[in-house]
Amino acid sequence: MSVTIGTPLQSSAVKVLLLGSGELGKEVVISLQRLGVEVHAADRYEHAPAMQVAHFSYSLNMADPQQLKALIEQVKPQFIVPEIEAIATEVLLEVEAGQQAVVIPSAKAVNLTMNREGIRRLAAEELGLPTSAYRFADSLESFRAACDDIGYPNFVKPVMSSSGKGQSRVKSFDEVDAAWEYAQTGGRVNQGKVIVESQIDFDFEITLLAVRAKNPQSGKIETSFCDPIGHRQDSGDYVESWQPQPMSPVALEESKRIADKVTAALGGCGVFGVELFIKGDQVWFSEVSPRPHDTGLVTLASQFQSEFELHARAILGLVVNTARHSVAASAVIYAGQDGSNLSFSGLDLALAHPSTDLRLFGKPEGFKRRRMGVATARAATIEEARELAQQTAAQVIVNSNP
Repeated sequence: MSVTIGTPLQSSAVKVLLLGSGELGKEVVISLQRLGVEVHAADRYEHAPAMQVAHFSYSLNMADPQQLKALIEQVKPQFIVPEIEAIATEVLLEVEAGQQAVVIPSAKAVNLTMNREGIRRLAAEELGLPTSAYRFADSLESFRAACDDIGYPNFVKPVMSSSGKGQSRVKSFDEVDAAWEYAQTGGRVNQGKVIVESQIDFDFEITLLAVRAKNPQSGKIETSFCDPIGHRQDSGDYVESWQPQPMSPVALEESKRIADKVTAALGGCGVFGVELFIKGDQVWFSEVSPRPHDTGLVTLASQFQSEFELHARAILGLVVNTARHSVAASAVIYAGQDGSNLSFSGLDLALAHPSTDLRLFGKPEGFKRRRMGVATARAATIEEARELAQQTAAQVIVNSNP
């Protein structure tokens, strides 16, 4: 059955409602716009990056079931595409059950992955995938016991947070109480519950982008994979990424097996960012995002179809191509300061090299560690690409304005 797309702003339009309008959503919107889709972008604040390129935008508390329901009834989208975790997912489960709209990739996936407890129990306990040892705690007393049980050093994360917020590495019992307090400030929706994970001795970690899309011939959903993405994090937040990440054929096959198993269990179509720890031929599951991943910004420079184009195509039931054409890297551009009305200079120097590119996200407000843009670079080797991407990012100067 062929896919038909209408005309935006007319009765034939295919409507997508994007829940969360950050920089990743912005690239998804651009990809959908190129395919003639009418896009409605929502977030908790006005003028978010994706709102600036969507047809319509809305500012609301998406964790409020009544506000979210009202928006869905107003827009009447064919597809709902969550970009963040802080959403009233029970509404999406209702919408999907009532066949009001298709939730991407599925309401189950969005509901489970917004909470680290749900996805970890699915991966480790239901699917039997290898993970670090872990415990959950919902009080300071149970947290102290969990840390002692797991041992030191360990890692602590709120069950609901993103971009490293509230995460810490606990080296001894002396640091336990401070880690608990920090975790309570970092959750997207403060449930007071944390996961304590043992430290794995790994060589590196990867993001494996798994794309679940319909085969136009058979109509069946098939999973394809992008080349593995290596990345470096600072306090749980990505700083740079590169593609491909070299790894053994055995580890790559095991990574694909794990990613296929967890994404098939979550269901639906779209891009999933599966995070994995690698040591030699050994692989451990870490986390999965049912949407394009921040480390996958490198695919803007490395692949024929970026993760954002792949997501848009998978949403619409179109054929996907995960092939890579270049070795590439990405490096984050931080605000480096708190303030609004920021400006960016040095762009001419940053883009002087023919193999570099920039994305400035257009966020209305900056914080010291807020991601305001990303530099990408292509080169003959990973090392050269990483160095060039970092040099490009460093050329961009963030200025405050009165």
